[in-house]
Amino acid sequence: MKLKIHDAVDYSVIKFPAAAPVPKEFPQLKSFKSISYTEEECSVIVPTDTIDLNAALAVDPGWFIIQIVGELDFSLVGILTQLANPLAENSISIFALSTYNTDYLLIKSTEKEKTIRVLEEAGHTFS
Repeated sequence: MKLKIHDAVDYSVIKFPAAAPVPKEFPQLKSFKSISYTEEECSVIVPTDTIDLNAALAVDPGWFIIQIVGELDFSLVGILTQLANPLAENSISIFALSTYNTDYLLIKSTEKEKTIRVLEEAGHTFS
């Protein structure tokens, strides 16, 4: 599978209260960003130090992002498994995120070199 490391930026995963408004800085961010609302929380992924954290309930910085290159058809099966299994076998934790087009893995930056090595050994390539 073709993979791409998304930006050379440190990302944070941030938890806000479920009723929190979209951070005012969010629309202007040009790099990867994500926001998800559930009944229990609002989760935001943005480059570290780019939004106001005053209302944040938890902040976990130090992530990098790997993107699966190309658009994935919804009928495809086992795409994330092909990445998650070799990483799990090497004790590398992932935070998976999907969009309409493709899937993303967030992995702690301290595991970046090991992650790249493990995925390349599993037959994946980076662009």
